[in-house]
Amino acid sequence: MPPTPSAALLRHSATALLRRGSNLATPQHALARLPRALSSALFHTSPAPRLPVPAAKKQLQRPIVVNFPSGEEKELPTRWLRDHCHCAECVNQDTLQRSFDSFTITDKTPQNVRSKEDGLEVIWQETGHKSFFSWEWLATNMHKKPSAPKYTFWGAEIAKSPPDVHYDEVMASDTGVGKWTAKILKHGFCFVDGCPVSPEKTEELLNRIAFIRETHYGAFYDFTSDLTMKDTAYTTLALPAHTDTTYFTDPSGLQLFHLLSHSGHGGASLLVDGFSCASQLLSRDPRAYDILSRVPVPWHASGNEGVVITPATWVPVLTLDGEGGVRQLRWNNDDRASMPVENAGVEYEEWFEAARVWNEIITEGRNEYWGQLVPGRPVIFDNWRVMHARSAFEGKRRMCGGYINRDDFISRYWNTNFSREEVLKRII
Repeated sequence: MPPTPSAALLRHSATALLRRGSNLATPQHALARLPRALSSALFHTSPAPRLPVPAAKKQLQRPIVVNFPSGEEKELPTRWLRDHCHCAECVNQDTLQRSFDSFTITDKTPQNVRSKEDGLEVIWQETGHKSFFSWEWLATNMHKKPSAPKYTFWGAEIAKSPPDVHYDEVMASDTGVGKWTAKILKHGFCFVDGCPVSPEKTEELLNRIAFIRETHYGAFYDFTSDLTMKDTAYTTLALPAHTDTTYFTDPSGLQLFHLLSHSGHGGASLLVDGFSCASQLLSRDPRAYDILSRVPVPWHASGNEGVVITPATWVPVLTLDGEGGVRQLRWNNDDRASMPVENAGVEYEEWFEAARVWNEIITEGRNEYWGQLVPGRPVIFDNWRVMHARSAFEGKRRMCGGYINRDDFISRYWNTNFSREEVLKRII
């Protein structure tokens, strides 16, 4: 077998052949005269890519038609029923976790289906396993959706009667904690009257809800305006309305402030109901609402040496639930990092205009609740909803407080306002 010509030699031969083609009408004709090995070496061709052939749609198991006691008829998927069996064999009764592998279990064919007085019984053909579903559970979970809390919006008028509880009531029992957490959830904030003017007692108060979240600022904080941490909160400067920890992937859920002392004047505190303001934005400028809920924003905390924090992914100002309502607010213009000229199909000028309308709403007097914090009366607020701010002050001011995770707060709210049975019905 003759040796295969080198690539360089093949290229040279092809060039020479093309240059000789005075009697060739077109280069294509010349190429037609090239040896096969030569032409393939010069012009590598691959077969046309084969598009994957879509797999045949798997035949789904026919649903079970169930007649409910109400007379209503519903079709229930067999896989859904088997995957949601809550018997002692399928759910660990101590941990309430699923204890079988959903994706290897063979049960898929109902052998016997019986409508009983209190629910539906299914016996599965493959293994003989028996599943039972109460009518109440079926009605609750067939079309289950996340439920949004019921909020009460407010503005400056809340100053006439702000929500509050007494320290002794909270410390005495979980009933007191339930009253406290219910007011926080409903209004977004709550004062605690009669709290001892002590960081230790304030920390004990905060721990009645849940453990305190530790951040780069520490856990429970006790600070003055000495710039110990490189953040404007540690100065005497005025602060605009904002939420804290916008730069965390999971911002802090609750924040508590307790003014321990202040030898000076100024430093009034401001609270703004961000969810109420978002509702106003939707009515006033739907396009701005859409932009602020879609365009992701880079947030950061970078003032302290060795600390640079930014969310795992950029996050919009407004995070919406499945119904289009606001579930979480992130707003701290001071913590906004550099933004691109175009983002998510929206030009920066358009985002800026939406943010300007938002800022206009949150700074309107009718949305601002101003008050002076006093020793013995801490305030706690929902950092996913309520913005806070302060006016500039003079003199020495000592403040203590801390953060609590949102999920821990909601768990404590559920378990101090409802029985465990009621809570579990909502979840599993």
